[in-house]
Amino acid sequence: MDRLLLIAASFCFLFGFALSMHALGARVAHASRANFVAILSGFIFQSAFLYLRGEQLGRCPLTNRFEVLTFLSWSLVLFYLLTGSTYRLSLLGLFTAPLALIFQFAALLFPDISRGTVVKGPANAWFEMHAAVSVLAYGAFALAAIAGVMYLVQERQLKTHHLTSFFHALPPIHDLAVANRRLIFCGFVLLSVGIAAGFGIGSWHSHLAKIAWSVGVWLLYGFILTAEWRHRLSPRRGAWLSVAALGVVICTLWGITFLTERPSL
Repeated sequence: MDRLLLIAASFCFLFGFALSMHALGARVAHASRANFVAILSGFIFQSAFLYLRGEQLGRCPLTNRFEVLTFLSWSLVLFYLLTGSTYRLSLLGLFTAPLALIFQFAALLFPDISRGTVVKGPANAWFEMHAAVSVLAYGAFALAAIAGVMYLVQERQLKTHHLTSFFHALPPIHDLAVANRRLIFCGFVLLSVGIAAGFGIGSWHSHLAKIAWSVGVWLLYGFILTAEWRHRLSPRRGAWLSVAALGVVICTLWGITFLTERPSL
């Protein structure tokens, strides 16, 4: 039942992406509305899965890579739903849907080793907060990278004076730069909270390597923010760095401490 929910969510993301591509080619007005509904439907299916899995495990469903990647896809979509309308980024869903689908498909490739199990013992609130907030931060970073890609695409078309229908569907380039910077800031704050919660775990010193990776990601995004606010970094370079930093984040997903790794929990 739970995997069927994720498959349904994947089809919603795929359908939303296909609708946007068709509307973009046909130059249909309000193209983002159907895409938004499709992504919202996928988000509801993902939320239902996470709720049922949480009830089954008795804790936050972040016990293996299957669940972590699903949670990451859910976090990305959550930030899209909260941010897209705020900045009127009409084409954001066109980029968000395939990335959410990639994370979801990757999750389905991993074996669900927690299925049918119940984790015994009381949950460690600090441990759960550390893992959940860190993955939420990664969702914000992923959406920042999407805004960065949209910025780079629009800048490229402006420089080459080759303005296609795709260009006219993009939001103003200034709005994309602002969205990119604010999403990085939001993810940076969330990751700071996640790292701080990690130090609240009783035996945090046994996870120094993983905490060091989280701190490394925190320093990377902290550098981007500081350089942008001091005007030492152009919006173009900031966009490139946000995309490159997401690659680093994806490569360090193993650093998220799964909630079943400690026998005492």
